Amino acid sequence: MATSRILGPDGQPIKMPDLAEPQTARLAHLQRELQSHPTRGLTPSRLAKILDAAENGDLVAQFELFEDMEEKDGHIAAEMGKRRRACVLDWNVVPPEGADAAEKKAAEQLGELLTEIPDFEDMVFDLTDAIGKGYACLELEWHRVEGLWVPKTITHRPQSWFTLNRGYRQELRLRTNTVSTTEAGPVQGDPLTPFGWITHVHKAKSGYLERSALFRQLVWTYLFKNYSVGDLAEFLEIYGIPVRIGKYPASASEKEKATLLRALAAVGHNAAGIIPDGMLIEFENAATGDPDAFMAMIDWCEKNQSKVILGGTLTSGADGKSSTNALGNVHNEVRKDLRDGDIRQANTTLTRDLVFAVASLNGLAPGGLRRAPQFRLNAQEREDLGSFSTALPALVNMGVRPPVAWVHERLGIPVAQGNEPVLMPAGTASAAPTGTAAATATPPALTGTAAPGMLPPPQQMQPQLAANLAPAVSTWLDQVRELVMRAQSLAEIRDGLDALLPDMTLDQYAAAMAVALRTAEMAGRYEVMQEVSGGGG
Repeated sequence: MATSRILGPDGQPIKMPDLAEPQTARLAHLQRELQSHPTRGLTPSRLAKILDAAENGDLVAQFELFEDMEEKDGHIAAEMGKRRRACVLDWNVVPPEGADAAEKKAAEQLGELLTEIPDFEDMVFDLTDAIGKGYACLELEWHRVEGLWVPKTITHRPQSWFTLNRGYRQELRLRTNTVSTTEAGPVQGDPLTPFGWITHVHKAKSGYLERSALFRQLVWTYLFKNYSVGDLAEFLEIYGIPVRIGKYPASASEKEKATLLRALAAVGHNAAGIIPDGMLIEFENAATGDPDAFMAMIDWCEKNQSKVILGGTLTSGADGKSSTNALGNVHNEVRKDLRDGDIRQANTTLTRDLVFAVASLNGLAPGGLRRAPQFRLNAQEREDLGSFSTALPALVNMGVRPPVAWVHERLGIPVAQGNEPVLMPAGTASAAPTGTAAATATPPALTGTAAPGMLPPPQQMQPQLAANLAPAVSTWLDQVRELVMRAQSLAEIRDGLDALLPDMTLDQYAAAMAVALRTAEMAGRYEVMQEVSGGGG
């Protein structure tokens, strides 16, 4: 097989046949693997063993534990849902800094290719699974569409399918029975195929990957809360139901006693039962108890979980005591900081593993990863239109020179493309034409689109100027057109234009212009004002 000229992120040539089939397509032992659900009967000692096993390289039980936690604990699921869905935003592909025309065009083409990926927003959500579990691996399946390589499917794979190889840098590998020999010793598992995976590693804390998952900080509160919920359920079962006491005569037989016992059970569940004559059922008040201790433990665990996931508690619920608007805003700002950090890490991963892959396979990244287009999730919050429109004109008048593109970006207003219709200020005259257009254009004053008082004197003089200059300008333009049509070179046009000029010196031109301006100042203004006011001329 010929060596490919396309290089992966590691600088090694890509094997094109590997793109046609996903790497896990033939790994049936992973696809048919059943979960062990380690949270069933979870105890502190068993939890400690699961965490120790993960640190020693066996990650399966730890990630199955994480799956159970997110599935069984509604509070963790809700808080993680808030944080993960905050990352599903509008996105675009931007060229690198100082991009030339080719790089800008490549970024535009890549943006169009990525929009063709089905369920793209779901892929971004799957990528954020790494926030809680440390890493997320999404497998790419490629196909060719009109000669271009694009992802056909992007599938999330469970974290338990992978193993870690510790070396100078930790390496994620598929958990197979393959053992490779390296300089550092035997290594288990298969390396991930270049351009076959989006591998997102999220740093919730510094350290080894098996210990940096956010859920490692939640496992103990999950366990304590689970115990408290069980204790509360047992408390309610004992103290929440009235005690039923059956009384029978001293001469009652064993059969009659059994009948009374069945009647007690029937009354408890069905509120109905029968007993022999002479027997009695009495209901005693339920024993008193205080469930506040269990609720306090549950509340503490949930607040701790909210702090770990969202950085605070006041964006999760209100307790009626410390829930002030000011504190809520502070906690919300912390949540935004977490969101921005999550987005920054996701942008880096998607640029490296998705955008660069599509660009390389389609010849849109000749400069390598360093000059490849970049993926951007847009977390920029739009400015308030009212306050922005008030402050910006004042800043511009002070000398601030903001780019138009920056204003459009901050306000979230798209830039008009081509001849796309745009809104214009109501009741405002259009910009005055200049040059030849000023001599022939019809101003708003004559079309009735603007009030006379809204126009400055030069624009009010424009109709008279256009009428007086029209014959001379038309004759001169006809001569220029004839010259251009007849000329054989630019030099001939230049000489012909010089010949059209009147035979006057610069001093003579200046004297003539001075006379004309004085005449216009005295007579022209009077006539114009008469025309505008309707007084005739």
